[in-house]
This record gives sequence, C-alpha cells and structure tokens, in this order.
Amino acid sequence: MSAYAGYTTTNYGAKGGDDSGGFFAGGSQGSQPGTKSYQDESLRPVTIKQILSAEEAFAGADFKIDNSTITQITFVGQIRSVNPQPTNVTLKIDDGTGQIEVKKWIDADKQDDVKPEQQYELDSYVRVWGRLKSFSNKRHVGAHVIRPVKDFNEVNYHLLEATYVHLYFTRGPLGGAAANGGESMFVDGGGYGDANGGAAGAGQMPNKLSGCGPLAKKMFNYMNGTPGGNEGVHLNVISTSTGMSVRDVLSASDELLGQGLIYTTVDDETWAILDY
Repeated sequence: MSAYAGYTTTNYGAKGGDDSGGFFAGGSQGSQPGTKSYQDESLRPVTIKQILSAEEAFAGADFKIDNSTITQITFVGQIRSVNPQPTNVTLKIDDGTGQIEVKKWIDADKQDDVKPEQQYELDSYVRVWGRLKSFSNKRHVGAHVIRPVKDFNEVNYHLLEATYVHLYFTRGPLGGAAANGGESMFVDGGGYGDANGGAAGAGQMPNKLSGCGPLAKKMFNYMNGTPGGNEGVHLNVISTSTGMSVRDVLSASDELLGQGLIYTTVDDETWAILDY
C-alpha cells in the first residue's frame, strides 16, 4: 500500500482530532458538531501559500487544496512575531511562500512559568500541526501542536513531502496520468518539472519512532498493541497500564504528536496512532 495514495484513512489520513481551546472540530469549515466522522479526517503537509490559496466555495464550507478536502494540516516555518494574550498566543509564521497567523490556545490547568515570548524564539523554525480556520474573512491556523525544529533537514524534508503530495493530486501517481492540474504551491507561476523527478525522493516514510525518546517509544508501543478504535486511548488508561506518570505521558504525547505518529481524537488527552 502506498504511504501517500490519496491520504485516506488507510494511508496517511488521521481518523480524528481537534485543536486546543475554543473551537469545534473543523469549526470554521462549517461542520455542525457531530456531522463529521473520524473517517473523514486527514493529515496533509502543506506550504503557507497553499493554505492562503485554499478554495472555500462559500463561507463555512470545507477548505480544499488541489480539489481535495483538507482537515488537519502540518507545515514548517520561521516565527516572525509573537503576540501573547490571556487565553492564547498568536504567532506569525513565514515559510518563504507566505505568512500566516497561528493561534495556540492556553490551557489554564497546564500553564507553566515560561512566558510565551520566552517559549517561542523569533526567527526560529517550528513545525505546526493544526486546522485551517476563517474568521471575518481572515484565515489563521488553530494549532494543537507547535514544536521547535531541531534539525534543519526537517525543513527540506517537509517541502519534499508537501511537493510529493501536491504532485500526487495534480498529476496522479508516479507513472500515471495527470489528475486535475493545479497551480504552484510555492510561488505564482512556479513549476516543478517532471512528476517523476525531485519530489519522488519523499515517497518513503522514515522511521520516525527511532528518533523518539524511551518514554515516547513506550507510549507508542503500548498504543500500537491496544485496540482503541476510532476514539483512541485516554491519558489515564495509558498512565495506569504503562506505569508512566501523567507528566511523562503528556511529555511523550507531545513528542509523538510532533513526529506525526499520533493524533488527538475526542479531546486533547485522548490519542490514536496514525495509519501510514
């Protein structure tokens, strides 16, 4: 099975998730609570230009990129500004193709002594994982994960991965006929060359778990052997079953979320494993 084919629930698609604080799942995309199933969810690597150019047929409709509906997205960029508020912190992220605001809601029960302006360093690279939102005709990303990029290779890898997926939807599978056309995801009028060329190197998913710490591996291995269904496994179940403290589980979940190995489902403390 292709690791990228269609980004469906049996390939690269997440089957559930929501971002932290103040929004329904898929809130700005017009979904009433309960109308979307977890099987409708997906995770897609994108550039900011793709986010800003995403199609919205009418206010509240699902966003589409390359004529494919998007739910959860991930991208990499540099922090250009940090604007802390009592309930959230707003970052302006730039990836070289455009800029967009990213809002991370603050959980009052999990606040620490590190202020947002100290937690997020200007001009540093971060990976964002969240949902595209629209309010008063202005788009932003509601983030449930923002983590620093420690290896610059991740920036290059992400662009290759996003390119591969864009080419899949616009030109079809490798060696196949074009799908439906589409504009450049980097700059207007840009091009990619042959669909069998540079981006094909992103076709093989790396073993992301090998780069995780022992706690993250322990949590992942437990979840991998535990049938949790579409709703996933709750924090307390993981803690009780593995002997890990709640703090260790939360730390491990942040690491696994940042690697794109798990995703949130019914709430911010319930996770399931992504199917590749």
